[in-house]
Amino acid sequence: MFITDFDGTLLTDHRRIRGQDLDTLAGLRSAGVITVIATGRSLYSFRRALKHMGLDPEDLPLDYLIFSTGAGIMVWPGNQLIRSCSIPKDGVLEITACFDRFGFDYMIHKAIPDTSYFLFKSTSDCNFDFHRRMAMYANFATPLGMGTTIYDQSTEVLAIVPGGFSWETLDTLRCELSGFSVIPATSPLDHQSLWIEVFPAGVSKSASSQWLARHLGIRREMVTAVGNDYNDADLLHWAGQGFLMDNSPDVLKNKFLSSGSNNECGVSRAAKSAGFLR
Repeated sequence: MFITDFDGTLLTDHRRIRGQDLDTLAGLRSAGVITVIATGRSLYSFRRALKHMGLDPEDLPLDYLIFSTGAGIMVWPGNQLIRSCSIPKDGVLEITACFDRFGFDYMIHKAIPDTSYFLFKSTSDCNFDFHRRMAMYANFATPLGMGTTIYDQSTEVLAIVPGGFSWETLDTLRCELSGFSVIPATSPLDHQSLWIEVFPAGVSKSASSQWLARHLGIRREMVTAVGNDYNDADLLHWAGQGFLMDNSPDVLKNKFLSSGSNNECGVSRAAKSAGFLR
């Protein structure tokens, strides 16, 4: 099985997929290798990205999509959802109370398959990354106020922190939210802000990849993964072989095998280095 991240890995900085990387994924499938994309994007956002680049979903050489950082898995193409996870209302209230103490701006995303809809709370006009994301999904957003009803089930609660976040403070946050999966990621919009995503306990790219591998009867050592950011680190550690893009945070470098840049067909280089292609 070959698993690739999407933004910053399979996608170039211009939000396109290089033809060579598409050919590589097609070649892997022809050789009997299961191809998987594991993305932090929701299903809606992923499909919208394909539409923006003019790529028909049927033409994407993919077997499975792991989306929302592992909260959902589906057979590709089509609408066959084979796994999904959600947070009940009382869990969301616990998370948002914690985020309020930290003074975060955040979004509560509805459960799969309606993850594009969200409630939001904003306390700062200076959180430009937050407001940029708000503008992108304005038709799906509802402000969180006194009379707002929290969803019965939610996919995640997402905080957007401008200017980054210390790892010590992140550890404190994880301790306070020890009953959940707290996953940091660099903003795919401004590439500077930190997105802190909180999911049900056990949700991550590695956990969903492990579930899928077991579901398909594929041993861990037969899995190769490639990524570029904090939310890929657990996946790269878990996989039999883990490759990291050169366009990754410095703190992740030297922990995984290098695979070049997302702008230079790093996914294809990873597949070749793993021995899948000649």
